[in-house]
This record gives sequence, structure tokens and C-alpha cells, in this order.
Amino acid sequence: MGIDAKLLEILACPQCKTPVELVDNSSGLKCQTCKRIFPIKDDIPVMLIDEATMAD
Repeated sequence: MGIDAKLLEILACPQCKTPVELVDNSSGLKCQTCKRIFPIKDDIPVMLIDEATMAD
């Protein structure tokens, strides 16, 4: 099913408030500023800092 485009437009990183972008394989949402990747579980973005991983 995937993330709704309207939802993606309003989501922002909870750490630095930068808009997030969908990762290539649709497994997460990436913040370009602080390089965190927030996972997507069962088509629901988990926007918790503790659940995020750091991108290279």
C-alpha cells in the first residue's frame, strides 16, 4: 500500500524539524539534515528518535 503522498508532505524529523523523504526501497523515511532514517512498519512511519538509525 505505501505511504500516502499527503502524509509524506507533512511529516518532519522530530529532532531537527526538517521534512523527511522516502528511502529508495520504501523501508523508511530519511532526514537529510541529521541523517536519521525512521522505519516504516506495517505501512506506518515510526517517527521516534529512539527507533531511528543513522545513515552513512
